[in-house]
Amino acid sequence: MNRRAFVSGLAVAAALAGFAAPAAADGRRVALVIGNGAYKSVPALSNPPNDAGDIAAALQRLGFAVTLITNAGFDEMRRGLIAFGRNAASADMAAVYFAGHGMEINGDNWLIPVDAELKRDTDAANEAISLQRVMLQVANTASLGLVILDACRNNPFAAKMSRSLATRAAAGSGLGRIEPVGNMLVAYAARDGTIALDGDGRNSPFAAALLHNIETPGVEVTFMFRNVRDDVMEATRNAQQPFVYGSLSRKAIYLAAAPPADAAATKQANAAPAAAALSAPSATAAGAIDPALVGTWEIMVPGGRGQSRWIWKIMADGTYQFHAEPSRAARPHEGAVSFAYGRWTLHALRGLRNYSDGGSYEIRDAIAVITGKLGTGYWKRSVE
Repeated sequence: MNRRAFVSGLAVAAALAGFAAPAAADGRRVALVIGNGAYKSVPALSNPPNDAGDIAAALQRLGFAVTLITNAGFDEMRRGLIAFGRNAASADMAAVYFAGHGMEINGDNWLIPVDAELKRDTDAANEAISLQRVMLQVANTASLGLVILDACRNNPFAAKMSRSLATRAAAGSGLGRIEPVGNMLVAYAARDGTIALDGDGRNSPFAAALLHNIETPGVEVTFMFRNVRDDVMEATRNAQQPFVYGSLSRKAIYLAAAPPADAAATKQANAAPAAAALSAPSATAAGAIDPALVGTWEIMVPGGRGQSRWIWKIMADGTYQFHAEPSRAARPHEGAVSFAYGRWTLHALRGLRNYSDGGSYEIRDAIAVITGKLGTGYWKRSVE
C-alpha cells in the first residue's frame, strides 16, 4: 500500500473545489496538483507523479488554471500552498489534488513531502503539511472548495516512527475522519481508518476512476464522486471504499458542462425543477411516476447477519411492492409512490403502519441513485 491513494484524493478535492459553477463564463477556477513519489527515507512510489500529471491535464481541460508540482519537498509544498491560497481566495472554484503518502498522527492528518524523515511522531509539525492547512486555502471560494486525497494510508513512515512520551496516540491506520464546513468537499480515496490501494497500472484505482468520471458532462459533483466510489469498489472487489466529507447546499455544481435546462430537473437530484416543465411524468391517483423508474429494482444492504437483497417493484400507476431476501431482513410492504423531477415520496398502505419516506433520485441507465431513510444507495435494475 502506498502514498499514491492519498495524494490523488487531495488533488481531486482541490480540483473540484473550483468546479462549482463550470457553466459560468466569468467563474475563475484554480487548482494545485501535487504528486509525490520519489521519497528519500522510504521506498519510492511509482504512481503519484503519473496520477498528478493526468489529473492536472484533466483539470486544465475543465477550465482550471493548474499549478502542477511533482516530488516536492517540504519547502516547495509550503510555498506552493501559500501561492495557491492567494489565488483561491478570489476564485469561484478552487481544488487541491494530492497523490503520495499521507497519514494520521495523534489525531491530525498530514500530507508527506518527499524529504520528510518523521523519526518521531512530533516531527510532523516541522516536516509535513497538515490537511487542516490545505483545507483553509480553499475555504473562501465563491462556489466550492475541493480537496482530493489519494494517499496510501499504510505507509513505511508509521512503522519506523518513535512515539513521543508526551502523546498517547501515535500514527494510525489511514487518514482520520474530518468535518469540513461551508462550501467545501474533501474526498478520500479510502474512507477514514482504511487503506487505499496503489494499483498495478499507470494509475491507482482511485485516480483511474476519477479520470474516467471527472470530465463527464451533465453530472453533478456529488454524483460524480458516487460514480467514482462505485468504480473503485468494483475494481478492488470492495476492498477500497472512497469517501467524501462535507455538506453542500441544494445548488447543483458541475465540473464539466451542466446538463440542458430541460434535463437538469429530472436527471440531477438536487437541481431545482423548472417552473414550466411540470408536465412530463403522468400523474395518477397514487402519484407521478418517472417512466424511467417503472420496473423492478434491487439493492444489497449490509446488516448484522450479512447482506440482504431488497427488491422494489415500481408500477406505472404510482404503486409499489417491496420485499427482502432473506425475509427476516425487512418487512414486506406496499403502497403509493411518486418519482418526479429528481424527488420521490413513498407512503406505505399495507405491511407497515404510518410509514412515509422520501428523498432524491438520479437515473443512469440501469442504475438509480437513491437517497432517503429506506434503501439509500445504488439501485440496480433487476433482470427478473
